[in-house]
Amino acid sequence: MGERALHRDLPLIQDADLEGKVVLIRFDHNVVKNGEIRDPYRIDRTIGTLFHIVERGGRPIMMTHVGRPRDKKTGKITCREEESVRPVVEYLEQKLHTTIHLHDFPVQEDRGIPGIDTSINIPIRELRKRRIGGIYLPNTRWFLGEEASGEERERFALQLAGLADLYVNDAFGSWQPHASTFDVTRHLPSYAGFLMQEEIRNLQRVLEPERPFLAVVAGAKYDTKIGPLSAIYEKVDRLILGGVIYNTFLCAKYGIRIKGVNEEDIRLAGALVERDRGFGKIVELPYIVESDTLEGRKEGMYRTLSIRDFREGESYGYVLDIAPESFEVPEVVQAIAEARTIFTNAVMGFTPHFTDGSRALDHAIDRNRDAMKMYGGGDTLQEFKDLCPGLYLSVMNDANYYFFTGGGTVLKAIEEGTPYGLEPVKALLEAGKRTG
Repeated sequence: MGERALHRDLPLIQDADLEGKVVLIRFDHNVVKNGEIRDPYRIDRTIGTLFHIVERGGRPIMMTHVGRPRDKKTGKITCREEESVRPVVEYLEQKLHTTIHLHDFPVQEDRGIPGIDTSINIPIRELRKRRIGGIYLPNTRWFLGEEASGEERERFALQLAGLADLYVNDAFGSWQPHASTFDVTRHLPSYAGFLMQEEIRNLQRVLEPERPFLAVVAGAKYDTKIGPLSAIYEKVDRLILGGVIYNTFLCAKYGIRIKGVNEEDIRLAGALVERDRGFGKIVELPYIVESDTLEGRKEGMYRTLSIRDFREGESYGYVLDIAPESFEVPEVVQAIAEARTIFTNAVMGFTPHFTDGSRALDHAIDRNRDAMKMYGGGDTLQEFKDLCPGLYLSVMNDANYYFFTGGGTVLKAIEEGTPYGLEPVKALLEAGKRTG
C-alpha cells in the first residue's frame, strides 16, 4: 500500500449522494473541560467535512462525546453542565454564522438520557426545510445506550439511524467501539469524513516510516502503555521516554526507587530493560528533576539529578520533569538530528508547574528541519501550543509537521499494526462491502 493510498473498501464521503439527505455525523469534539473549550483545534479540523456536506446539499445532525460521564464501577451516568456540548455549538454558530439547534431530552437520575424521543422530529423538519443550519445532539455518553451492551445499546443505535439517511464518521480520536461510532454503521449507508481519511493516510507514515525512525513517548501510567510501547519499540530505530513511563524504566534498570512508581510497574518494565540490553534503542535523558512535593515548583524543594549518580537500592523523591540540559547531550542531539521520521506523544513534565522538559523537547525536535515530525494527542498538542506559541504558529502549515487529533488512537493503531484494525474503521469497511 502506498503512503497515501486508502483501503479500497473504505467508503468515502466524496462518493456519497448527499443532495437533500439528512446526514448523521460523529465528530470527536471532545474539547470541553469544565464547561469551556480548551483548544478548538479538533473542531476546526472537521469544518471541511461539515462544509462539504452542506455545499453538496446535505443537512447535518452532529454528535460527539465529552469527558467520562459514566462511572465505570457503578454504571451511573451523571449529566453535568460542564460536560455539555453547548460550548461546541456556540463555537460552531459563531464560526459558521448559522443557527444550530441543541436538542434537550428528558434525563433520568443515574441513567442519563434513556433514548431519543419523537420531540426531535420538529427540529428535523426545520432542518430539512433549511430554516436552521444544523442539529447537535447532547453528549453521546449522556445516552444510556452509548456504552451499554445488549438491547439498550441496539435500541440506541437504531434510534440514531432513524434520524438520518446516511452516516459519516469523522471522529478519528474516538477509537472505542460505542453505539455512535460502531453499531450505527450496520443500519445506515456509512462513510469516512475528510479528517478520518487524512488521519489514516498520515498513520501510514508512522506505520511505514522513513528511517531512522525516532519515537518520543511519555505517560502517567506504565501498565496502560505496555501494549503500544512494545509495538513502538519493535518499529523504531531510537526511543525516548518521558513522564512516569521513564521513571519506571529507570527504577527497573538501575535498581532504584522513585516516589509514586509502584512495584508491579517496575516488575513489568523489567522486560523492556532486558529487551533493550540486546537492541540498545532507548536514548536515556541523563538529567532529571526531583521534587519533594507534588504541590508545585517550590523554591528549595526541587533539584536536578544525573542518572549517572544513581546507586542501586537508593530511593528518590518525585521525579517530575526532564532537565533541559538533557537535550544538549551529544547522544540525544544525534538521535534527534539523524531521524527522518519523529513521532511524539509526550508531555515530559508534571504540569502545570514542571514544563521545561517539554519546551526543550519541542525546540530540539524543530532543529531537525528535514524530518517528518508528527505529534499525537490533545495533551501533547496543548502543551506544545502553550509552551511554544510562536513555534506552534510557525509550523501549523509546515509540510514537515503533522498534528493528529487523537494520540490514544495513534498508539492503538501502532499496537494493531494498521489503522484498519481500529473497530470504528473496521465497521466502515464492512459497511463499504455491503454497499460496494
